[in-house]
Amino acid sequence: MKKATALIAAGALAVSASTAFAGSNAAPIIEDEPIVVVESGSSIGSLPLALLGLVIVGAAVASSGGSND
Repeated sequence: MKKATALIAAGALAVSASTAFAGSNAAPIIEDEPIVVVESGSSIGSLPLALLGLVIVGAAVASSGGSND
């Protein structure tokens, strides 16, 4: 009984060791981490552009609101 247990344990060890290298035995390729660039500017610089767009849209809506005669 001890021989059968040892044989089963050795078989299980051999199967688990062979699946650890699924595919190849080559060293893994480690990729560099992406570099994140954060600009120190604020979003206040886009405020005049947004206000200009709002004025243009408001003018377009006001000019198209004619009478329906």
